[in-house]
Parts: sequence; structure tokens; C-alpha cells
Amino acid sequence: MINPMQLVQGNADLETDAVVAGGRGPGGTAEQPTEVNAPGYNSARLPGAVLLSAFVLLALSPVARAVSPAPDGGYDPFNTAEGEFALHELLPGPANTALGASALYSTTTGNVNTATGSAALFENTTGSKNTASGQNALKSNTTGSNNTATGHVALGNENTTGSANTATGRWALLFNSTSNNTATGYGALQGSRTGTSNTADGANALYEDAIFEDHTGSRNVAIGSSALYSNSSGGDNTATGVNALYFNKANYNTATGYQALESNTTGSNNTAHGLNALNANTSGSYNTANGASALFSNTIGTDNTAEGELALYQNTTGSADTALGQAALTNNTSGFQNTALGTLAASNLSTGSNNVAVGFEAGMNLTTGSNNIDIGNRGVAAESGIIRIGTAATQTATFIAGINGVPVSGAQVTVSSTGQLGTRPSSARFKEKIKPMDKASEAIFALEPVTFQYKHQLDSEGAPQFGLVAEEVAEVDPDLVTRDEQGKPYTVRYDAVNAMLLNEFLKKHRKGEEQACRLEKLESRITQLKSLLSQRDAEIQAVTDNQIAARPTAPKPSLSPY
Repeated sequence: MINPMQLVQGNADLETDAVVAGGRGPGGTAEQPTEVNAPGYNSARLPGAVLLSAFVLLALSPVARAVSPAPDGGYDPFNTAEGEFALHELLPGPANTALGASALYSTTTGNVNTATGSAALFENTTGSKNTASGQNALKSNTTGSNNTATGHVALGNENTTGSANTATGRWALLFNSTSNNTATGYGALQGSRTGTSNTADGANALYEDAIFEDHTGSRNVAIGSSALYSNSSGGDNTATGVNALYFNKANYNTATGYQALESNTTGSNNTAHGLNALNANTSGSYNTANGASALFSNTIGTDNTAEGELALYQNTTGSADTALGQAALTNNTSGFQNTALGTLAASNLSTGSNNVAVGFEAGMNLTTGSNNIDIGNRGVAAESGIIRIGTAATQTATFIAGINGVPVSGAQVTVSSTGQLGTRPSSARFKEKIKPMDKASEAIFALEPVTFQYKHQLDSEGAPQFGLVAEEVAEVDPDLVTRDEQGKPYTVRYDAVNAMLLNEFLKKHRKGEEQACRLEKLESRITQLKSLLSQRDAEIQAVTDNQIAARPTAPKPSLSPY
């Protein structure tokens, strides 16, 4: 039997256009072989009328045109063809199925292919295990294998050797030429050319197509209309949601939610989850935003973390900020290294840096201050370097564990030079150069105790106070004061004053004891002297009495009235 292609190849010397097979029509689709009686045929080109008439009769006869067997049934080995010029080459590739005009037209040794639709898998020759459903689906595939295309011109234009691709939807993976891509939706991955391992899932109106312009990007995943729309070279991105990562051209970004990371172009290693999360980000990198409009305005800020609706909403260039809670740090624009934990925490801070706010509305009054720590306290606007823990009249007692040293009931808490709280040790194990205080304590006699009131910012109630003035004490003994960071006297070491008072007391006490001892001795001596005097008095009295008794008695004169 002779088919039309064999007639063209075997009678080239006749210079005839009797049969032209495999031509291309408008739009790049395959035309069917043109017969001599087809429109546009020029009969003037035949060299001889008689010979031509016989030839044409032969060429147009049912016998000449027939393919053995006709393309409408099963063929060995295990091939099925339904449609004009389906499985046209009829070479021994097994287990192919072609349904539609020119489906699997060029297949030679390719096997286990399924083509449904006009010109589906048209140019496939040796490619195997491909499935094409739709006009011109996988039309240009030649040797690529394990591809699946469903839809008009899906994987149709340039995929020739690419394998393991899946395209579902009209124009899906239209220009693809590589492997391991998955596109689902009208125009999904339409512009992808050399990118590999991409996944796109989205079907919407024209030009709203997942990874529409992707050219060389690889290992991208886009789910949603216009997700990763403009990606051309970025890789390892994941976009889920309408317009997610719309303008992206960078790598390692993850966006989940409507317009999440929509404006990102060159920023990398960003993660955005939620409506409009990191929406305005362009080149900022290493940001994480979880929550609707979290880090919405961020453009070039880096290393930020926002958890909660409107968290770090106004941030543009600020970096290394952490906001956990609804509207936490929402007004921060350029401040950096701030940490806010709690709903509305540090919500009014705009440019301050290195602040920490923990708790509901903690640090909410801060505006531009820096280096503040507010825990359970709203703070004060524009202040810096302040620690506030708790709220007056709300918290009424404080218990702190972990104070340095062994807890002692009533022990005084001190602050070390490194800022550590503790009790002052007094053991000899921690001391050196120990010697008596002697006259050093006499300095306290030059001190002048006063009564006073603290200024309003320190004590709004103005309670009467008793104590010493640090500057005056420093003039008497510089060792009795502590100084601030500028070296100015700040407070009196009352613990040292107390020790000096003790020393002076002991000195006076010892003197008193010595005087008491001397007095006791004097009293004993006096007692002895008194005893001796009493004894002498007794002796004298006895002698006197004896002398009186030894005198002769004189006669008593008579008592006569005359």
C-alpha cells in the first residue's frame, strides 16, 4: 500500500505538489496533507496531462490513500489510533494511544504515550509515557518522557526534551523546555522556559496566572491567582494566595495570604503569613511576619519578626525588631533592636531603639526613647535608659528569687559594681588587709546630720527625711560616698558610717569600762579605809572608856540649902 507521504518522497522528480504533508498553518498548528483537488492547488506545474491524469487517479484512489490498516482501530504492538493521521508513522513503539487528527503524528519508537486531541503530541518521536489531552497539547515534544498535559496548547510550544512535567489548563507551561514542573490553571507557568522543579496552581482571568513570567527560576511553588506572577529568576520560593510574591525575583521567600510579600523584588529569606503581610517589602531580607498586615510597610528593614495583626505595621527601615502581639510596635518606623511582647506593647514607639516592653500595653507611652525596659508598665514618653517593672497601686509587694548569697531574714540588699543584686558578704574568706579601725572612725564627728525633703521628681509627697549630704561627707572622708558615672558624689555609704559609729561606741565603751574598773577599785579602797577608820574609832573609844573607868571617884558634895 502507498500512503500520501510515500508519494511525495517517491515522486520528487515530477515536481508536483500533489501531496504535501506536515505543513504548518496559521498559528503554528499542523496542517493536514493537501490533496491535488484542495483549494490553492496549481495544476500548471504538472509536466504531462496524460501521465498526470493516471498518476492523480492512482494517488486519489481508495487503494493509494489507504493506510494498512486504516487509522481507526488497534495495531500491533498494542497501539490504538482513532483519527486522520493519528499515529501516522506506525512504527513498532508499543502501547501508544492516539485519539484525534494527527495525534502522535511523528511517533516512531516512543511507547506508552496517550494523546487525545488534534495534534496532541504531534512531534513526539521517541518520547515515552507521556499523556496529552487537548488540541496541540505537548505538540512540540520529541523525546521528553513522563509528561502530562491537559488543556489547549498545554506544554505545547517549546517542550521538546523536558520530562516529568505536569500541565493542567490552557497555555499551562506553554514555553517550558525543562523538567519536573507542575502547573495547574489557565496560563500557569506560561512563561517558564528553563526553570525546573516549579509548582504553580492558579486559574483566573488573562495575565493573572501563577508564575506567569517565570523564565529560569527553579524549585518554586505558587498557589493562587498571580502568585509569583513576575518571578523570572528567583528560586526556592513558595507563594500561596492571590498576588503573593507578585513582583518577586529573589530566592528563599515564603508568602501565604492575599498580597503577602506582594512588592518583594530582591529581598530573600523572608516569611510572610497573613493578608498583606510584608506587603510593601522590596529588598528587606530575613524578615518573618505572621498576621494580617504584619510588617505591612516594611521596605528594606531586615531581621524583623512580627507575630500578630498589625504588628510592626509602620516599620520601613527598622531592623532586628521583634513584635509579638496585636499591634505590637505598630508605629515603629526606623527604630531597631526593639522587643515588644503583648497586645499594643510599645505600640506608639516610632524611632526609639533597644527597648523592651513585656505585657499588655507595656511601654505604650514610649515614643522616641531608647534603652528602656518596661515590664507590666506603660512607661513615660521620650524617656531613655529607664527600667520600670509593675504599676504603682496595682502591684503592692515584690518577691525576687536568685539574689546572690544566702537569703537572710531582713538582710540588706546591695548592688555590685556589675549591677548584681545580693547581700554583702562579711566572712573573712572574702576579705584582705584586715586591720583595726582605730582613729579612722573619728571622721564621723565632723559629719553634720540634716533634715531635708527630696525634690518632687524623686518624692512627690515631700516626706521629711533625715540623713547626710553626700558632697559634705565627701569633704570629710571620700571613702564614705559612692559616685555616679561622672564621678560626682551620689549617695552616702551609711553602712560604713554605721560601722564607724560602732567603732567609736566601742572605744567609748571600753573607756567607760576602764573608768568603772578604776572607780570600783577606788570604792573598794574607800570601803577598806572606812573599815579601818571604824576599827580605829572603836579602839579609841575603848581606850577612852578604860581611862574613864580607871579614874578615882571624888566624894559627892552635900546638897544643903544653906
